[in-house]
This record gives sequence, C-alpha cells and structure tokens, in this order.
Amino acid sequence: MATLRNSDTTPAVLGARATRVQEVLTKTFTPQRLEILDESHRHAHHAPMVRGPEAGASETHFRVQLVSAAFEGVSRVNRSRMVHEALGGEFETGLHALALSLRTPEEDAALS
Repeated sequence: MATLRNSDTTPAVLGARATRVQEVLTKTFTPQRLEILDESHRHAHHAPMVRGPEAGASETHFRVQLVSAAFEGVSRVNRSRMVHEALGGEFETGLHALALSLRTPEEDAALS
C-alpha cells in the first residue's frame, strides 16, 4: 500500500520523518494507495535555508501521491489543507514542502 522511493524511482529505506509521514497519512486517510518520494536532495541549493544531507538537513521535501475515499466531495484546495493539517507537527520540526497528488479512488481509476 505505502511505498517510499528516492528520485531515481528505486525503493528507498524509510527515514524517521518519512516513516512518521507514512504513519500519519495512513491513520488519517486510510489510503488505497500511498507513495512517498523524498526529493530533499534536489533542494539543497535553496538559500539562505540549509537543506540537504550535505548541510546536515534531510527529509525536508516530499512528493506524495495519495488515493483515498476521504477526498470524496472535497475540493482540491481543501484536500491539500487536510494533508497539511494532518502533518502540522512535521512542518513545525523541519518539513519544508510537499508536492501533493490527492485523488479519490474513482479519479485514480479514470487515470489508469
């Protein structure tokens, strides 16, 4: 159900933050599909913010694909708000950005 990949699309080991993100999203949204892609290394150049493993920071940027019935009848903006609210504690402790793809099961099936 839940997978984590690095940006080379190979399976990756879940880091501490990714594990927490996975747990929170699974508990909150009971997803049919959850994919988490750690893109933190792509953002190491952000100035003046310290980013990337070489700067002592990691797990700051994720791309999340989440398919859940919890999004039925909810606008795209409110879906994003729901995810950001669920992960509020992570944003307070270093999570910087999420790129979100949030779909209902019907929307996901239509794209397959």
